[in-house]
Amino acid sequence: MDGKAAPKAAGEGTMARARLDRGRGALGPALELVHTGRAPTRAVLTAELGVTRATAGAVAAELEALGLIRVDAHPGAAAGSQGRPSHRLEVAEEGPVALAAQVHSDGWRAALVGLGGQIVATTPACEIVDADPAKVLGSVVDAGAQLLAETGRRCVGSGLAVPSAVAEPAGLALNPLHLAWPAGAPVRQIFAERVHAAGIAGPAFAANDVNLAALAEHRHGAGRGSRELLCVATGHRGVGGALVLDGRLHTGSSGLALEVGHLTVNPEGRPCHCGSRGCLDVEADPRAFLSAVGRDPGPEGSLLQQANELIRTQYGDPGVRTAAEAVIDRLGLGLAGLVNILNPDRIILGGMHRALLDADPDRLRAVVAERSLWGRQSGVAPILACTLDHNSLVGAAELAWQPVLDDPLGALA
Repeated sequence: MDGKAAPKAAGEGTMARARLDRGRGALGPALELVHTGRAPTRAVLTAELGVTRATAGAVAAELEALGLIRVDAHPGAAAGSQGRPSHRLEVAEEGPVALAAQVHSDGWRAALVGLGGQIVATTPACEIVDADPAKVLGSVVDAGAQLLAETGRRCVGSGLAVPSAVAEPAGLALNPLHLAWPAGAPVRQIFAERVHAAGIAGPAFAANDVNLAALAEHRHGAGRGSRELLCVATGHRGVGGALVLDGRLHTGSSGLALEVGHLTVNPEGRPCHCGSRGCLDVEADPRAFLSAVGRDPGPEGSLLQQANELIRTQYGDPGVRTAAEAVIDRLGLGLAGLVNILNPDRIILGGMHRALLDADPDRLRAVVAERSLWGRQSGVAPILACTLDHNSLVGAAELAWQPVLDDPLGALA
């Protein structure tokens, strides 16, 4: 033999195409399994999809041809393993990306995010947020377009995270309380117009930042594997919450579910922007903590950075510890109420709440157990820290990736 590969029989190509046709409906589920790290090999993919090995091979080959994943052509057997080694599956390192953007009270940032939640490139944080949402979003999109030009990557779509409830289906930011934007600003329309004007391909989306953080953590971080995931976080201002049920965000009938920041945890507490008093939003965010410590927030860094730095480096100081414990108790009271209503199987905390959990995990868990209905008898769900950096950005990218996960061929046609 001369070592050349024998030509394929006439029927082999037809058979392979038939296998792919049978498995075409599995392309999206297969991509999501690789995207979320639940199918690291073709053998696992075969088992998860419930198809034949040949069909799984055809599906993986088609996703590779689309530039979305990479199939290890020469798999090696793991040490001590028996039988034929399975081909490893990974997201394509040079594959398409989504443009992700986040706006918050202390600035904005744009990034490119690939499959697997991998941040490919990011802009420096901008610390100026204009009162005109069109001006801000125009700057965000221009920065994202520059990243796309520099990297030369294909864009599948764009997603925006904002610190406000976003009403569906219109995409209105109903309560951007910590921005100077008008209530009801049509952020999705503005963002989409700027994206399309910049010549960026794909659909554009917008949603609440904590919702998107929860989605990212569920797919790629501390919430992976949870069926009923509760996320509560305080970023630069205010407190937000989100619920992920069986892999999908629970947003309510019009996108407004889980406004946990306006749970009352101290009836005689601080006046809230919503008109009530003692809401979690003003009792357990960085400004509340810094005020309790007696620190006047200076210009050196964001409120979140200043609060986290105090908690991590000066928790032994009596004043810092007393202020932190007060915030923990308010947060624990709010979490207990949510546990009574939602019965989640996991709770994850982000922003300054993550720093408080790291500093004093026993106190927070004890407060939640004491104040929740079943806490003393059966305990509460595990309370964990979020693990992803820039999880709202990653979640914004998940919005843009979803059409591809639903129908890879249709979305990339």
